[in-house]
Amino acid sequence: MNILIELIYRTPKGAETVFRSDEMPAAQAVLFAEDMERTGRAKNVVFIDRFDSTWTVKEMKGYLKGIETEPHNVTVYFDGGFDRESRRSGLGCVIYYEQSGKSYRLRRNAPSAELKSNNEAEYAALHLCLQELELLNVHHLPVRFIGDSQVVINQLTGEWPALENSLSDWVDRIYGKLKDLGIQPEYELVQRKLNSEADRLATQALNGVAITATIEVTEKDT
Repeated sequence: MNILIELIYRTPKGAETVFRSDEMPAAQAVLFAEDMERTGRAKNVVFIDRFDSTWTVKEMKGYLKGIETEPHNVTVYFDGGFDRESRRSGLGCVIYYEQSGKSYRLRRNAPSAELKSNNEAEYAALHLCLQELELLNVHHLPVRFIGDSQVVINQLTGEWPALENSLSDWVDRIYGKLKDLGIQPEYELVQRKLNSEADRLATQALNGVAITATIEVTEKDT
C-alpha cells in the first residue's frame, strides 16, 4: 500500500507549517515518520492512503504487522483473448504479491467456450483473477488491476457506461466479488506490450496449454 505523510513541523522559535510528502510504500513512510518524530519538531503525524483515510503511526504499524504473514502489496495483470472462428476464449491472469518478507508471482490461465466477444473474455479474465485472489485469502486490501482493455477499465471506473446487457452483467459480477472480498480496486490501463505476460497466458489457453504456477520472485527475476 502506498501512502503519504502529513505533519505539522515546528521550528525551535515556535513557527509552524504543514508538510505533506509524496506517495511512498507504507513501511518506508513509517520509518520516515518515526525518524522525524525523534527530532521533537514534528507533531500530529498522520498517514493518508489513496482513499483519503487517515492513519496514526501506531495504527499503520499495527496494520503492517497484521498483514506481514498474509498476501499484500498485490498487483494483478489480466487479459482475455477471443477467437471468432472457433468461438473460444483464453483467459490470462498474473498476480504479484508479497508474503512473510518474500515476493511471489502467480500465473494462471483458463479456456472458455461460453463467451461471445473479446470484451467478455477480458471481463472473464479479470473475474478469474478475483477467484485466485480469494484462494490466496486476499481481502480488505487495496489491489492494483492492470489491463489493456479500454472497455473494461473505463467501464469499471465509471468513465464509460456499460450499455450491453452482457457486459453490464459482468460489471455487476465484478463489483459483487470485490465487495465480498473487501478489496479496494485501483485500475490502470496500459499498452498491450506492457501486458505481455497475461496476453501470453491467454494465447496459451486458446492453444490448449494449461498454466498454473506460483514461484518466488527474486531481484534477478525483476
